[in-house]
Amino acid sequence: MRTYSITGKQIVILALLTAVFASSVVVFYDRVGSAWLGRLVGARGDNRAGETKSVAEITDPSVATDEKNNSEIYKAMSPGVVNITSTATNYVQGWFEVYPQESTGTGSGSVIDKEGHILTNFHVVQGAQKLEVMLGNEPYKAEVIGADPDNDLAILKINAPAKDLTPIPLGNSNELYVGQKVLAIGNPFGLDRTLTRGIVSGLARSLHSEITGRLIEDVVQTDASINPGNSGGPLLDSRGRMIGINTMIYSPSGGSVGIGFAVPVETARRIIPDILAYGRVRKPKLGITPPIQVTARIADQLSLPVKTGLLVSEVVPGSAGDKAGMKGGTEPVRTRSGVFYLGGDVITSVDGKPVNTQDDLDRILNTKKIGDHVQVEVVRNGRRLKLDVELDEVPDARRRS
Repeated sequence: MRTYSITGKQIVILALLTAVFASSVVVFYDRVGSAWLGRLVGARGDNRAGETKSVAEITDPSVATDEKNNSEIYKAMSPGVVNITSTATNYVQGWFEVYPQESTGTGSGSVIDKEGHILTNFHVVQGAQKLEVMLGNEPYKAEVIGADPDNDLAILKINAPAKDLTPIPLGNSNELYVGQKVLAIGNPFGLDRTLTRGIVSGLARSLHSEITGRLIEDVVQTDASINPGNSGGPLLDSRGRMIGINTMIYSPSGGSVGIGFAVPVETARRIIPDILAYGRVRKPKLGITPPIQVTARIADQLSLPVKTGLLVSEVVPGSAGDKAGMKGGTEPVRTRSGVFYLGGDVITSVDGKPVNTQDDLDRILNTKKIGDHVQVEVVRNGRRLKLDVELDEVPDARRRS
């Protein structure tokens, strides 16, 4: 058997060649291989709204100074933040005549794709008869594509050249933690593209939409300065990805006191495809008018067999609840909010989870999709019944498309 001897110099050269080869493989995979593998398994490679990506202009924050990170994020992302001006005309009764009075409001928004779609708050555009978006120094007329008032979100569209549009990538709000650095870019008090920084101060906050009263879940709390005009602008992580949409502040004085709230980007991810496809958000509903929360006092007054639950007044004809056999009341009584019908079903649980308040019902339905089946337990004439409900939109919502 023939043997070979290797000198120390040859061993060193061989080790160097091996290291160079391994480094080349890693670089090639990082730049080409991962994308190729993604396409091989069916991953999408285009730059459409809702996709998470890395921002080439931003240095890895683990090796960059805080000042450098702030500067790079602002430079890379601020071109994608727009200033929105809404104009509405109201009619005012004077001493002798009615005359028109024009009012304006301002807010912020984020470009989310190269087609000119802009994500903002619904309250920024609510009631607007005219919308103008400033992209850099260029004004554009904007139209509302669709909105989700329950979560205070809306999508606008402008006809701007693709080369002038800088989409802000969507991050992952499910991975946030208290203490994590965040940055906000917006137009407070009309001041163009202002950057503030802070941390995530709290997670999983629950707020109610000031527009519909519905529950907004998993809201992100931050101490990054947010003021009037910041609404609709992005809350970013240290890699420049949007993790929230700045929505409101808690402030007895009206100015920033370090308690701001942002709708989580996961909520935006959920509603963007529906708005772009249908002009609205398709939400699974039972198809009942606003119910009354049962309390011990109400239960005693109405001689109900349960002390908690939601008392159904009316079931919308053709809705999911109607198809499943849910019953509304038949005895009208006048309340401060209108006429309520007594004698209907009392909803006590959905999918085995207790339902004591409207918020309880909202939390459950927010996790469902159209077409999902839920088991709704109701009390009717003293008997407990389980209804299999296939969730759908309320029929009137479909007709608005």
